Amino acid sequence: MAPRILICATIVWAQEDVQKLLGGISEIMYMDSPDRASFLEACRPGGRYDGVVGIYRENESAREIGTFDKELINGLPLSVKWIAHNGAGYDPVDVHACIKRGKRIYLSNTPGAVDDATATTALYLLLSTMRQYSLAERSLRQLEWKPAGINESAHDLTHKTLAILGLGGIGSRLAELARAFPMRIIYHSRKPAASAPRYCEYFTNVEEMLKQADVLSVHVPLRKDTEGLVSDKWIRTLRRGAIIINTARGKVIDEEAMIKALEDGHLGSVGLDVYPNEPNVNPRLMEFPNVTLLPHMGTENQDTQRIMEVRALTNLRDFLLTGMGKDLVIEYKGQQAKVRQLQFL
Repeated sequence: MAPRILICATIVWAQEDVQKLLGGISEIMYMDSPDRASFLEACRPGGRYDGVVGIYRENESAREIGTFDKELINGLPLSVKWIAHNGAGYDPVDVHACIKRGKRIYLSNTPGAVDDATATTALYLLLSTMRQYSLAERSLRQLEWKPAGINESAHDLTHKTLAILGLGGIGSRLAELARAFPMRIIYHSRKPAASAPRYCEYFTNVEEMLKQADVLSVHVPLRKDTEGLVSDKWIRTLRRGAIIINTARGKVIDEEAMIKALEDGHLGSVGLDVYPNEPNVNPRLMEFPNVTLLPHMGTENQDTQRIMEVRALTNLRDFLLTGMGKDLVIEYKGQQAKVRQLQFL
């Protein structure tokens, strides 16, 4: 009997790849549960999803069954060994509940697949906030031509200093793009990035880095230890008039401290693609004409989304064929995690 794979989402761009990657080695099922209660009921012994060994999920599935929190993880069939999350950020899945469950569940994400799209989103926010393009466009659409005094708040990017918090795939790609202006690139991560080009200057002390930044771009994952990481202290360490760009997760920044810094002029602007309570946006942010706000557009294009779908599906295929997907998330690293290869493949 072929192992069962449950697709908990609508595959939009890689429909043919589902069969190419998984059709010959698994029984593919599609979630048809209209809500969380019916999903959990179908996961019980003897239910429709009983016997599933791998799950594909993406954030859209939360509309029907909610996030993969501790309750849902513990309610999955005991046969589940792998969850392939479509997305680089995987905070909608309680990875610690996956690890602590009696029969451990492994979790993969899609790093790399989102780098270009998210970095170009950050670049747009960088350009828009520095040059005040969003404000100018809104003025033009209101038939008012240029806003008075816009030149007093706008800056060129050339030779300004861009500080990147987290030089992973997305941060590295943004550094490459911003270098073309050229901007000076400085960064802080848990340790120096081995692949960082020579023009990226590493700072061990994050506050020393912030003191030199004209723009801070945030690229760290959301975890318990990163919630509110960009605090009031860090924001106030930035130069007066500095700009913050966030394409990571809204909760990484202390939103109240950020808004207060906009109100008193310590921050010159912010460019946001993410918010703490999406899709809800703090209405106070709408009061600042000088900020640029996007509705989480980071990966909203068909090219990137297809790559992401294929990469998540490939993690499931690798798990079925070898017992391990290539994109196991960092919480499992260093544990010598091993999944017994399914004997019937």
